[in-house]
Amino acid sequence: MKLQCIAVDDEPLALDLLCKYIEQTAFLELKGKFSSAIEALGFINQNQVQLIFMDIQMPDLSGMELARVLDGKKDSDKTRIIFATAYHQFAIEGYKVDAIDYLLKPYSYEEFLNAATKAFNYFEKQNRNSEEVKVKVEEDPEYIFLKVEYQLVKVLLDDIAYVEAYKDYVKVHLLSKASPLLSLTSLKSMEELLPAKKFMRVHRSYIVGLNHIESVSKNLITVNGAQISVSDNYKDAFLEFMSRWMT
Repeated sequence: MKLQCIAVDDEPLALDLLCKYIEQTAFLELKGKFSSAIEALGFINQNQVQLIFMDIQMPDLSGMELARVLDGKKDSDKTRIIFATAYHQFAIEGYKVDAIDYLLKPYSYEEFLNAATKAFNYFEKQNRNSEEVKVKVEEDPEYIFLKVEYQLVKVLLDDIAYVEAYKDYVKVHLLSKASPLLSLTSLKSMEELLPAKKFMRVHRSYIVGLNHIESVSKNLITVNGAQISVSDNYKDAFLEFMSRWMT
């Protein structure tokens, strides 16, 4: 993966140094260099730019002002920034606009590379989080594939007791295994992947296999020995489901 980058600095020597460092870094691709933030903004609006190396103190539109403009973009389209400036007093403000790093002039290539690596790791994680493997064998699929560590694992839908949110991952609890599978995806993605006929989200942190519900007591569901609470946001949908089976 190569990050699409631009360099922005109104000082020619500083701009040339940024470009030199970008070009000698294997995972960066220089798409343009600009002496003003206004020119850079015009380019960003017309082209895909993932990362900007940018000075702060510039005429007309400062680097910080450009950062605030870009900060309004949705996360999936967000262009990230590494500031390169001689003014240390802007560091705190730089982090307020979610800058990946802050290079203080004069900086070495090692310092530049450390900052660029932070950006690479950020985008690599974003790409992993957006990966969803959806297998549609038939109208009602019998299994899905989940990314577990460095491999795709086939999981039978009927084997899934419940799914639990866990930081940037989900824990998929199976009837056939004592330990859950840990997959790098979101609970929302799992909710979209699992068929609604067999699974229901009952809590911001839980999806349950409807066929594996053992008992219901007030707001508690027992699934495969685990007790899971039904939160208020999902109570109506769950009660509607239960009403179909109550006599």
